[in-house]
Amino acid sequence: MRAILSKAPGLPDTLVLEEVPSPVAKPGEVVVSVKAVGVNFPDFLIIQDMYQYKPARPFSPGGEISGVVKSVGDGVTTLKPGDKVFGSTGAGGMAEEVAIAAGRMTKLPDFMPFEEGAAFLMTYGTSHYALKDRAKIKPGEKLLVLGAAGGVGLAAVELGKAMGAEVIAAASTQDKVDFAMSKGATKGLVYPENPLSRDQQKEFSEKIKEVSGGGVDVVYDGVGGDYAEPSVRALNWDGRFLVIGFPAGIPKLPLNLTLLKSCQIVGVFWGAFVARDPKAHAANLADLFRLYQEGKIRPHVSSTYPLERAAEAIKELSERRAMGKVVIRI
Repeated sequence: MRAILSKAPGLPDTLVLEEVPSPVAKPGEVVVSVKAVGVNFPDFLIIQDMYQYKPARPFSPGGEISGVVKSVGDGVTTLKPGDKVFGSTGAGGMAEEVAIAAGRMTKLPDFMPFEEGAAFLMTYGTSHYALKDRAKIKPGEKLLVLGAAGGVGLAAVELGKAMGAEVIAAASTQDKVDFAMSKGATKGLVYPENPLSRDQQKEFSEKIKEVSGGGVDVVYDGVGGDYAEPSVRALNWDGRFLVIGFPAGIPKLPLNLTLLKSCQIVGVFWGAFVARDPKAHAANLADLFRLYQEGKIRPHVSSTYPLERAAEAIKELSERRAMGKVVIRI
């Protein structure tokens, strides 16, 4: 079978396409014939050894797949050959076949195509967990989404609206802001390019307050960098700042702001949540399927690539050019 391999730490152009042996399912595993792979920012980090999970090389990036079960190992009773599935792999997904613990795969509903299945779990799972379980967002609260046109950001926009929040979309261009507003944000603003001067940070914070009508209750930060502090400064009393990711760099925050505003800095590690509380994850996933069937959420696949162009797919995402989700078709 063919697989994209990372043989040494580096940028996407270090990845190679090679023929490798097909995997065999060990006890408790299934082998999945991969149909689609969702591309996520951790794919860019993991090939550089910059992610918290560091698989042994050579490995294939790709932490989110959909496909069809080819074979099952001893002891697997929940899945059978021919079942359509999707799930989180951590790594290994950018290959024609992958062996994975059966418990990490979920049956793909008949109403969801493979491409959307591969674009669904990590973005909506992360954003749903962030807003529901970590922020405990309430109807009528004001939600600021940074990076609102990206994969997780767009999911946060849709879910925020579905949960009854007033969503304010922030992004790097007006086109991206307009796109997020077409998906449910009621207001929007454009932020300057990172890094920001102190004057730009102050101006950005004041702009958030102006657009929101005084301040926001929840900030969903999937960007990091110099946008974090101005966003915290724009929080209302008892606000929550959700730490999602850092494509613009890991920010530093003056903690006196948390005292002055009685606000919370809240970490969001969705993958660890899934492993620690699978029952709660299953309940969240059922809620997401309900919202999908009601037409309140739907992955926006902005571009697709064949397997041999996986490096280009990761590069598009890393350069923050994507509006929605990038998917690799196999």
